[in-house]
Amino acid sequence: MSDRWGREHVLGLAPDAASAKAAGGVSKPAKWNELGCDDETVWGECQGSGRSAYRACVDLTEPAFRCSCPSRKFPCKHALGLLLMWSGGAFAGGARPAWADEWMEQRRERAGKAQERRAAAGAKAKDPKTAERRERRVDDGLGDLDQWLRDQVAHGLAHAEKSPYKVWDDAARRLVDAQAGGLAGQVRGLAAIPRRPAWPDRLLEEYALLRLLVRAHQRRGELPAALGETVRARVGFTVPQEDVQAGGERVRDHWCVTGSHDSAQDQLTTRRVWLRGRRTGRPALVLSFAAPGRALDASLAAGTEIDAELAFYPGAQPLRALVAERHTAPTPGVPDGTTVHGFLEERASALALDPWLERWPATLADVRIARDGAGALSVIDPDGDALPLRTADPWRLLAVSGGAPVTLAGEWTHQGLRVLTAWYRNEEVVIL
Repeated sequence: MSDRWGREHVLGLAPDAASAKAAGGVSKPAKWNELGCDDETVWGECQGSGRSAYRACVDLTEPAFRCSCPSRKFPCKHALGLLLMWSGGAFAGGARPAWADEWMEQRRERAGKAQERRAAAGAKAKDPKTAERRERRVDDGLGDLDQWLRDQVAHGLAHAEKSPYKVWDDAARRLVDAQAGGLAGQVRGLAAIPRRPAWPDRLLEEYALLRLLVRAHQRRGELPAALGETVRARVGFTVPQEDVQAGGERVRDHWCVTGSHDSAQDQLTTRRVWLRGRRTGRPALVLSFAAPGRALDASLAAGTEIDAELAFYPGAQPLRALVAERHTAPTPGVPDGTTVHGFLEERASALALDPWLERWPATLADVRIARDGAGALSVIDPDGDALPLRTADPWRLLAVSGGAPVTLAGEWTHQGLRVLTAWYRNEEVVIL
């Protein structure tokens, strides 16, 4: 890891735009003591608001971050500021201090123990009776959900509009008890559907998709193998990472990291990282999870490109993947975008294979920000085709584009396009 990362690479690690901005305020050597680095680590002590300095350290091989500040963001502004100074050559190498060396040693010990646990879990034979018991519990839980869905429609959607959150939460809890966690999350999410004029249509659509999933699982023996894997994953059956590494579809390409988004639910933070193949044009989703106080995987930074081989999870529309092998270090890269029409065709093809897709990645080239007839913001491509934007704060995006064409990447959902990343003419990545 002797090559220092560029500024864009560092800022691509930021969990949000606010962290990236705050990092600039602390990336001044005058605020730091004991700055240093070696081939694996960067470290330093930043004077905070209190008497004690914040000790920040970065493991460059992952990367992974450690800081004694109370921030709950990973990486925090101190770790980012430290990396910004390192990338600009503000300090040279040196002897690693004891506290940084201790942290690195702890990381090596944890990595070794985790590898031992994975090896032990792989060697342990699965009990077929345990699998059979879970199948029966899931079948019973989906039978109850089927009846609940029919009751909701029979009672009428006007009744549902006035129902408390507890209605959906109770149904989700029963699915958790039935070990159908994937479905539980979908049912719990019904309460969050915005109460807009078209709300009944949206709710009925979600009920129909849930019923379709229930019926598909009940008739899983008649489904093609790939679709059966999709149904099992949507219900909540997981595929071990070891199985994906060993038997998943392998695709090597130059993968552009087009954006990432963190979401928290049930004391667990999930990071979605979207990639797009330079040669194949194929999208991929890499997920990482962390409990409170734990760092998420930050090895894939938005705005970078890496020559790597991905292993895809099985399914009718393979999207989720693991990074199986990295052939080069990340470098700055701008993805090849498509038109609005091209994106809609991609999404339509994906929905034909997996009708339960909640979101789909979009990478659009040469689009402008404009308002439609109702005054809402949209992105418009050179052909005049448009997509509605989903954003609570459009000003940063408007400032970046300045009315000129940009490349945008984000997530498309029923509510519109959530923009995550933008590239302007100077090819600098902006995290939104």
